[in-house]
Amino acid sequence: MTAISRRSALALAAGIPLSMLAHNHAAAAPAMRYTMSAFTNANETDLYIYESADALDFKLLSGPAYRPPNGSLLRDPSIFRNSDGVYYLTCTTAWEGHTIGFARSTDRVNWNHMYDIPVLIPGVTNTWAPEWFVDAGGRVNVIVSLAVEGRFTPHMMTATTPGLWTWSPLTPVAGLAARDGAAFGYIDTTIISRDNRYFAFTKNEETKFIELAVAGNPMGPYAFIEQGNWANWGGPREGQCVIALPDGSWRIYFDAYNPDTLEAGKYYFSDSSDGFHTWTEPRELPGLSGTIRHCTVYPELLPG
Repeated sequence: MTAISRRSALALAAGIPLSMLAHNHAAAAPAMRYTMSAFTNANETDLYIYESADALDFKLLSGPAYRPPNGSLLRDPSIFRNSDGVYYLTCTTAWEGHTIGFARSTDRVNWNHMYDIPVLIPGVTNTWAPEWFVDAGGRVNVIVSLAVEGRFTPHMMTATTPGLWTWSPLTPVAGLAARDGAAFGYIDTTIISRDNRYFAFTKNEETKFIELAVAGNPMGPYAFIEQGNWANWGGPREGQCVIALPDGSWRIYFDAYNPDTLEAGKYYFSDSSDGFHTWTEPRELPGLSGTIRHCTVYPELLPG
């Protein structure tokens, strides 16, 4: 991957227009800031924000930073910075239910509730792990796992106003529905745009492994190219987040939860330098393994 395409991948991950890179395309490794959003083993009603300069050594920036005013849960928090310069949060609001929570912040420290969007699809019993996704065209989307009778399918909606106040209808992501005979389907889907294709890292809720599918369009249809324990990450694993690094490699973070004793769960990261084909042996995330749950990490190019 060239220096220009590395910077382009970082910019897309951060929601930065590629035109902003044109005047500085010869720059070396860019200065970065990584913002992590998470909830914790001890608290599933509050947002915790961490910051790092190297995507590994995260320090608490604010926590608890935000609690929904309606008494709902706050699980699976995902943040990004929109083109208006404001940071936006989306999160799971309940173990069972049909709403998606939203909040906003200008400084990542102080957050204000925006709204809860009701899911109007008949029969939905679970609305889990909404995740921001800015596609190659700059459109702001949210991917969310919806369950009908326990079978999860990722759905996507697209913002229809700049301030993210209105959205297109939720639509199933083609190719990621529960397989015939499967009881549960796919959750915690995160999508990466790379090389004019879209790569979906999604948890198979049947096997508890993170699998990989690819498509030419964000909405699919996706075809699985890696299944089972293909990357040697083990299982159960969930809550995955994938980011581009300045050297052209990629990093995945994931929750190695313990289904019997959640307090004993660990948090890991793993890197790939060959376009998602092979990954390094998972290592515990320094300082936060055993504390955080289902993080997302948002990379930003710093000015200069």
